[in-house]
Amino acid sequence: FRSHPMMTAVNHSSLQPPSFLLMGIPGLEDLHIWLSVPFCLMYISAVFGNFILLFVIVKERSLHEPMYLFLAMLAVADLVLSSSTVPKALSIFWSLSKEMSFHACLTQMFFAHLSFIAESTILLAMAFDRYVAICNPLRYTTVFTRSVVAKIGLAAIARSFCVMFPTIFLLRRLPYCRHTVMPHTYCEHMGIARLACADISINIWYGFATTLLSPGVDIVLIGVSYVLILRAVFRLSSKDAKLKAVGTCSSHACVICLFYTPAFFSFFTHRFGHGIPHHVHILLANLYMLLPPMLNPIVYTVKNKLIREKVSRVFFRTGQ
Repeated sequence: FRSHPMMTAVNHSSLQPPSFLLMGIPGLEDLHIWLSVPFCLMYISAVFGNFILLFVIVKERSLHEPMYLFLAMLAVADLVLSSSTVPKALSIFWSLSKEMSFHACLTQMFFAHLSFIAESTILLAMAFDRYVAICNPLRYTTVFTRSVVAKIGLAAIARSFCVMFPTIFLLRRLPYCRHTVMPHTYCEHMGIARLACADISINIWYGFATTLLSPGVDIVLIGVSYVLILRAVFRLSSKDAKLKAVGTCSSHACVICLFYTPAFFSFFTHRFGHGIPHHVHILLANLYMLLPPMLNPIVYTVKNKLIREKVSRVFFRTGQ
């Protein structure tokens, strides 16, 4: 018994590819070695800075408060965000390994997007923390107990998981017809979907909807909380109280700008900026994986006097 050639072709096309070949940044292959230098330095800075922040927050009991516990969560999310993508990008730039198995690619995509959504959720929680601290200071200790902070952390993970888990099945259902070359430095949802030889409308709409309903809603709610915070600050009679209130929010506002600006710029240019060169899309996609994790610890250490003092004290003691 011999199977019909058409049936064989259909069965073969429905199979998932054993691996993908990631090509890095298309059009800039000759510059891969040079691009690896800032990528590597930024990644080392991100890992080093976030580990220092985590170490200091865990070690210093005086920092075991909601604001700093949220900051510790942010540091963990930053480490996962950068570590899920940058090592493979460096491997591609250095021509060590450009191949990634199908399941490893899905795993990388899942953790990269999961950590991004989790970080967005944590930033929203931090905005609400600042709102309560400034607008309802007498209720702060009753609203933000340690159990509430722990539940918010678990909710951030659960929300991210629920948003990203369906994408694994949306990608596994697609036939890829031997299309295995991906012009990117890491695996992301639409990058994988576009290799399929089938209709990917569901993937496109799901990706668009989840972006608007998770980070999109978060940035709107953060904006509302800051409008209310500013309104409360301007009502304060004391100039010192105004400066103190603005000071506590300035570092968080900087981090929000650093996180959402490259991410949303990358998202909208990827979908609507068809005239923008492909290598610019890839560079932007890498930028929001690297820039916030690198700069967040620096911003909080420079802007927050207490963290700055604790970092100095911990490393002064360590050096003794």
